[in-house]
Amino acid sequence: MIGHGFMGAAHSVGWRQAPRVFDLPDDVEMAVVVGRDADAVARDAAHWGWAESATDWRDVVARDDIDIVDIVTPGGSHAEIAIAALEAGKHVLCEKPLANSVEDAEAMTDAAARASARGVRALVGFTYRRLPAVTLLRDLIAEGRVGRVQQVRAAYRQDWLVDPAMPLAWRLQKEHAGSGALGDIGAHLIDMTRFVTGQSIDAVSGTLDTIIARRPLQGSGSGLSGVAAEGFGEVTVDDVAIFTGRLAEGALASFEATRFATGRKNALTIEVSGDAGALAFDLERLNELQYFDRSAPEGVQGFTTILVTEPSHPYVSAWWPAGHTLGYEHGFVHQAKDLVEAVVAGTDPHPSFADGLAVQRVLDAVERSAERDSAWTSVGEPARH
Repeated sequence: MIGHGFMGAAHSVGWRQAPRVFDLPDDVEMAVVVGRDADAVARDAAHWGWAESATDWRDVVARDDIDIVDIVTPGGSHAEIAIAALEAGKHVLCEKPLANSVEDAEAMTDAAARASARGVRALVGFTYRRLPAVTLLRDLIAEGRVGRVQQVRAAYRQDWLVDPAMPLAWRLQKEHAGSGALGDIGAHLIDMTRFVTGQSIDAVSGTLDTIIARRPLQGSGSGLSGVAAEGFGEVTVDDVAIFTGRLAEGALASFEATRFATGRKNALTIEVSGDAGALAFDLERLNELQYFDRSAPEGVQGFTTILVTEPSHPYVSAWWPAGHTLGYEHGFVHQAKDLVEAVVAGTDPHPSFADGLAVQRVLDAVERSAERDSAWTSVGEPARH
């Protein structure tokens, strides 16, 4: 695993738990974790269960005993690491968004296509696809439970930047993150909409805003927290992204990605409305799915809560008895399981780097729209390289 910190912890749980919960077709050894600070990465290796630590990812990628490279670094380094790993014959799991630009995402997707021809697999880490309720949501739409999709409403609301004293973390710097709320959490909304509806997003109209433009420099920290140092720096990404999108079959979708939703900690929601019914998911109630069936008698119509913990539900049979809920970390366990199974079976896992590129094209189109006073912008137009 290249990188550590918040996502490093989550991915480590996935790799540690997957072979203990699922009957995987091959063994998994957590060989080495890589970071720039030798002492910090050594502590995390010991804490998370990695056999060793290192500080040079190029040396690790070249090792003969490494089969899979898991990339959890900031987006600005994804392309270089992923392409080098694929060219070295390593299967690659790369955190989302795939890259910081369409150009890098295209290069990564081309490298993945060449590698696939040699039996090397690549996966981008949109882990919310692998929550049982989200996979069930996709399956029910595919079965026709909502009929023709007529509208989608998706939002990802957090409040971790409301405090102006929050330090200038790497996620607030364009050279590292590419974009702000748009790319970090808006990417999840784009991928989830594409995943559950089975449709592309073909055009967008968007607005971006940076609410607090200067923040204290960061002295130390990781994830969504940190300790301020002396001095201030410029925030070079968006804090809020609000946009609409037109799906391939004509339905309109609305999207909101914000880090300034006071009181909302990790509120990802999506609701898909169709001419036969509707389905809704809320990440803060991640074991539940809301279903409205228009064919039910008028006197008993209403949203029904499906508790997605039955053995017949996606992924659940390996876990606990019905009613014993799962959590955030389980998506990472399912991700590791699916990747190992795909590698052994010789099949390409989903979401592919091509899926990651499709998301990147939508992100780019939203930025181009915002620069043009929210003008409707085709996702198929040439991106900014």
